[in-house]
Amino acid sequence: MPDQTAKLRVVGVHGVHHYAPRRTPEQAAESYARNWVGHLAGGLGCGAERFDLAFAYYAPALHRGGPVVQGDDSEELDDPLATELLAAYLAELEISAPVVQGALTIPLRQLASAVAKRFSGTTTAFVRVFFREVATYLRAPDSPARVQARGIVADVIKQQEPDVVIAHSLGSVVAYEALHSLPDLRVPLLITLGSPLALPHAVHPRLLPTPVADSTRGGKAFGVRPPGVQRWVNIADPGDPVAIPPRLARGFDGIGLDLSEVVHHHVGFHHAANYLSAAATAATLAPLLGI
Repeated sequence: MPDQTAKLRVVGVHGVHHYAPRRTPEQAAESYARNWVGHLAGGLGCGAERFDLAFAYYAPALHRGGPVVQGDDSEELDDPLATELLAAYLAELEISAPVVQGALTIPLRQLASAVAKRFSGTTTAFVRVFFREVATYLRAPDSPARVQARGIVADVIKQQEPDVVIAHSLGSVVAYEALHSLPDLRVPLLITLGSPLALPHAVHPRLLPTPVADSTRGGKAFGVRPPGVQRWVNIADPGDPVAIPPRLARGFDGIGLDLSEVVHHHVGFHHAANYLSAAATAATLAPLLGI
């Protein structure tokens, strides 16, 4: 029976839009860790002292060599890879979007209108930030940004030896690759929240290790649970514009629970706060805390 006074060791891995240039990495990680603990404790109805959470703050790696533009109101997504990933996303949603300049850019205002019809609360700013950061991470298997981000997350996991890794959004992609790089480190539980890991033609085929085609299942490619992870639980709100498709078992083997459950009834389907405080997350963590 779990010790009801023991702390649960957690590593949190954030999603997009977390770069805090006015703080040191240590200050940003500490601030985000407090925030995550507050939401987790609130969802469980327990005290924050039950958590020992280390935050894997990899956001600076995605901004190597370039300034952060505040209030960027550009109407186009001008990164060719970001545009390619966005086009794959739209195809999965069966949404057609106008493309200009020989398929190099997609007008975001028109796109946001189309996506908003499917997902309430989706904005041009969100689309721009998400696909730019995903493209920065996935640009090449050995790109400096990818190697550094993955290394930051792997180092925190290795140092903390956590009971649980909780990874949100793009963080689930980074954590998946980081955990595969640590095959001998035992992690009892991985929780992915609002994950785009299974997004066809965009994220899924670009993962490391590369998902392998299975001839017994029509040649469809499948990734696998990282070898050191004992249990993998995926949670996705069916209204989440990032978790496409919401159930990761479509592209991965070894998932213990693959939950598509409402975490918020209005907007903010993708917000980390709503996932961290959700009933499904609380139910997954409660047995580890003896609650």
